[in-house]
Amino acid sequence: MSERERARHWQYAELPGVDLLNARYIRHAFPRHTHDGYVIGAITGGVEEIRLPTGVQRVGPGGVVMINPDVAHTARAGVPEGWAYHVLYPAAAMVDDIAAEVSTSRGTAWFREPVVQDPESVRLIMAVHQAAERGNALAADTVLRQAIARLLRRHGGTIPDRPAPRGAGARTAARAREILEARMAAPPTLASLAAELGTGPFALLRAFRAAYGMPPHAWLTDARVRRARRLLEDGTPPAETAALVGFTDQPHLGRHFTRIVGVPPGAYRRERSNGRRRP
Repeated sequence: MSERERARHWQYAELPGVDLLNARYIRHAFPRHTHDGYVIGAITGGVEEIRLPTGVQRVGPGGVVMINPDVAHTARAGVPEGWAYHVLYPAAAMVDDIAAEVSTSRGTAWFREPVVQDPESVRLIMAVHQAAERGNALAADTVLRQAIARLLRRHGGTIPDRPAPRGAGARTAARAREILEARMAAPPTLASLAAELGTGPFALLRAFRAAYGMPPHAWLTDARVRRARRLLEDGTPPAETAALVGFTDQPHLGRHFTRIVGVPPGAYRRERSNGRRRP
């Protein structure tokens, strides 16, 4: 990161299942990646440019970004001065529980719009961060639920009912994902993987991209970083983590981890350790 950039990615022990990010990025750009849970970001300065499967969105102060689980996206600065934001990363189960309380809809919660102008929600998201920073657990939990409930009522629903893809390409992509997940530390080449699945490399590439929004090598990097996060949260040292998930060495982990998560692995691990020690 440049000297003018800053980022803190952390957890408040009294808000289990929620990650917090407070950052200003200028030159940093997030490659295509996904999240297991939701992304709810309040833009407080500059402009963020997000590329989603539905197209490019630009959002400035007063805007809220809402990205559903497993949606591939990128993010970068939309203006030379970059962008600043406060982000909540609630687990899918938490958002589903809140949705069940505040609406009559049943099923997996889903935000219909990825970007909205909603200054009041921005204020609430920032208030969650402020309460967590002060160690005010009651306020942090209360405002967190108010913010998510407000966004669900105004911009949410349940995931559209779409039949699961049943074609050979979808089945091949799913099997390829299983193999890559199982052999993360020593993955096959595209040609070897395709041969194992009884298809051609380009057919596999097309099927995988259609199913997961990115080619197998990009998905594998994203999956490695996700697993690295869990290992670091458990206290595994970065060098050991790098070897366990298949990165060449600690600097290799550091480059990809920082690009996707927004902070270096060492800082990420320290914050998790600090969070566990806080009452």
